[in-house]
Parts: sequence; C-alpha cells; structure tokens
Amino acid sequence: MPSLRLLASALIALAFVGATGPASAESFSDAQRTDIEAIIKNYLVSHPEVLEEAMTELSKRQAAAETEKHEASIAQNSDAIFNSPRQVVLGNKDGDVTFVEFFDYNCGYCKRAMSDMLDLMKSDSKLKVVLKEFPVLSQGSVEAAQVAVAVRMQDPTGKKYLDFHQKLLGGRGAADKARAMQAAKEAGLDTARIEKDIASPEVRSTIEENFKLAETMGMNGTPSYVIGKQIVVGAIGLEGLKEKIGVARCGKATC
Repeated sequence: MPSLRLLASALIALAFVGATGPASAESFSDAQRTDIEAIIKNYLVSHPEVLEEAMTELSKRQAAAETEKHEASIAQNSDAIFNSPRQVVLGNKDGDVTFVEFFDYNCGYCKRAMSDMLDLMKSDSKLKVVLKEFPVLSQGSVEAAQVAVAVRMQDPTGKKYLDFHQKLLGGRGAADKARAMQAAKEAGLDTARIEKDIASPEVRSTIEENFKLAETMGMNGTPSYVIGKQIVVGAIGLEGLKEKIGVARCGKATC
C-alpha cells in the first residue's frame, strides 16, 4: 500500500495538470506552484479522510487487477494446471472444485499444510486434489522430487503415492534421495524400478513443466495453490483454504 506522503504527492501532481492538460503544468511559476501546494496541503490537513478513501480505492483497484491477471493466467494454462498427465490426482477425480498444490519436500510450511490438505480430502467429498512437485529449496529437494515423480509413474492410482508423500513430507530431517527412497520402500514400492525411472525423460519433463507453470503464474515459494480461478501463494491455513474453495464452488466463502 502506498504511503500517505506518496499519495499526497500524486494528488499535488494531478492538481498541477488540472483540466487544461499536462502541457499547461509546465507553465506554472514558482509562486503559483507554492500557492497550489499550500492549498492542497491545507485541504488534506483539514480533510485527512480523503487520503484514507483514496488509498482504500487504490487498494481495491490493485486487488481487482491482480485477480484479473490471475484468472487470465489460469485460463491460458488451464489444461497443464488441471489436466496434465504428469501430475498426481487424489480425492474425487470428478470433483466440482480442483485444488492444486505446488510443494517442496523440504518446505516447513508444506509439512504443516499437508495436514490441511488431508483434512480437506476427508471433509470435502467433492474436492479434486492435484499435487505438483516444485523443488525450489535445495538439491535434496530436487532429488526427493525426482523420486516422487518416479513413484507416480509406478502408481497411477495415487494410493501408494499418498502414503509415500506423507512418510517423506511428514518425516524428520532434510529430504533427499536417500530419505525419499526409504519412504518409497516403506510404502511398498519397487525401489529398483524407481532407480531406473529417475533417469527417464518423464521425470525431467514433469519437474520442468511444474517450474514453467509456477513461473508463468508468479509463484515464488511453497506451498502455492491454484483453487478454481484463484492463485494463492503461501500457507493460509485450513480455514483460509476452505474459504478459497467456497469461492471457487459457489462464489462465496461459505456455500
């Protein structure tokens, strides 16, 4: 939000321009400029609520512009966001709202947000959940994401993937290939096949696709979400996510 001083300066500049156009502003003498500044300053001091009203309106317009930008970005990339064959799909695959999460296995906020996702899946039978690996924090994150993609390739149903996901994201210590492989083994997956699949073009293409999508939509951290026509960057908690889902479903926070 702009400062009061910056906003006041903008109002003064607009006053110089006036109704006769920008060219006439250059013709004001120093004395005239001083008089105009004094008039505006006195008015703003006498009516400070004008600044508050102006800042509120500016914030509304900025929020509306940001929303419009997000909706356009999602519309342009909707197939890759919601229907990519390179993503994990959980919950109701025919759900009326799709909840897409970009995450990093070494993200502390993602660890806490995982319980939010699981609660949503339990309480909302109409929710489609999509998980996209977005390893931005470390080389260990990249290694863990590579194993995760290989797990998805081996388990198209997503059942073992979810077990693997919970074991790795919910475990202690930094995630890397060794920890990811251990989680995969505990989830009953074929680790020899994972070792082979890690080197496949599919793993590289999946992570590249997710990075490209995130960059296109202005996501610079994890967790980040696409919920309906909304982009959400950062962990906003269970209630915040429920409100976003409500907006996507029926246009308001609570349906």
